[in-house]
Amino acid sequence: MCPDRPADYVTARRDDIVDLTLDLLSVETANPPGDTRDIVASLERYLEPLAVDVERVAVDPAKPNLVVTVPGESDETLLFNGHLDTVPFDADAWSYDPLGERDGDRLYGRGATDMKGPLAAMLFTIEAFAETGTTPPVTLLFAFVSDEEVGGDAGLPALLEAGRLDADACVIGEPTCEAGRHSVTVADRGSIWLTLDARGDAAHGSRPILGENAIDRLYGAVETLRDRFGTRELAVDAEMEPILAESVEYYAATMGEANARALFASPSINLGTIEGGEAVNSVPQSARAAVDIRLTAGVETSEMLSEIRECVADCEGITITDVSWSVGTVEPIDSPLVEAVASTAESVADERVFRRSATGGGDAKRLRDAGVPTVEFAFGTDTVHAVDEYITVDALVDNALVYVRVPGALAASID
Repeated sequence: MCPDRPADYVTARRDDIVDLTLDLLSVETANPPGDTRDIVASLERYLEPLAVDVERVAVDPAKPNLVVTVPGESDETLLFNGHLDTVPFDADAWSYDPLGERDGDRLYGRGATDMKGPLAAMLFTIEAFAETGTTPPVTLLFAFVSDEEVGGDAGLPALLEAGRLDADACVIGEPTCEAGRHSVTVADRGSIWLTLDARGDAAHGSRPILGENAIDRLYGAVETLRDRFGTRELAVDAEMEPILAESVEYYAATMGEANARALFASPSINLGTIEGGEAVNSVPQSARAAVDIRLTAGVETSEMLSEIRECVADCEGITITDVSWSVGTVEPIDSPLVEAVASTAESVADERVFRRSATGGGDAKRLRDAGVPTVEFAFGTDTVHAVDEYITVDALVDNALVYVRVPGALAASID
């Protein structure tokens, strides 16, 4: 069977991909509440005529997941992962129907680019192999998951916990394009989330000198963290150097080269929330803040956290009452998976595709931590989570072309 037949099938059925995307957009899956039963039932009906194995897996009945297997010529398994839920929307703020509307080359709707458009491309990849009778060179596993947008446990974590994602590599269909530039994300950053508690002495607002202002102490502690760590040059592994070079070049177009370089060269420290005080005319006795610190992959998060604890201990009246942290992960830039996805995307787009780090972290981190080499890739638009979110027809078709060709490129790079 000609290996190009699935790609030819995709190219000849542009309108079918559009219709499928509109069908997915028409089912509301805003999270919260994140109920995905209707869209999973829709996917099951779509897949029923195809000669593939389909299984519903749910730990929360309202948030089921769908696992689809397409047997290949080898046991080497490539996983495609995508989430079914979306962020909420305010319909009154939209100029188009947030549950799907086409206007020329654009398909509008919540999740159009994040990520029901890429989901449609994955579903069409399954159809293209099945309907052309083509056996992929590697076994394909598709995980359509719930609960991603709120970081819940009913989706990908549940499948990993149940051992249902036995794969050798993974492509997540998160949109990885920005300002007309294309990329594959091959790394993420580590994080330290701190809750800082400040104690002071209450006094009347007209005589603040008689008290100790807990909010002042709290803000002072955050400034101390910024001064001590915010400009520190991070020591990163050698494998990160080419990724950081491409990351800086990629982000420079939107934030400037100096800011892009600083984003990865040093920890980023964001004061996310702060609360305290009872009235404008009183000196606050207590206050609390949440601080988000991000670290480039390759940095020892635990060592940095230990230093941060020592720093906070030096700040009078400040204690850490809660902390969570993660370590940044990376897929080497010259790995077979990165090469397969990036080179395939470049051939489809006929443009450069950057190999970059994400600025945050998500399901890719979970999968890499579980031992599954993972990248994120999808053509899309800059309208993720925005009013009038949309994706173009060309992006939909190009995503499907990349997804049907990546298995062959990966098999060739492994041989």
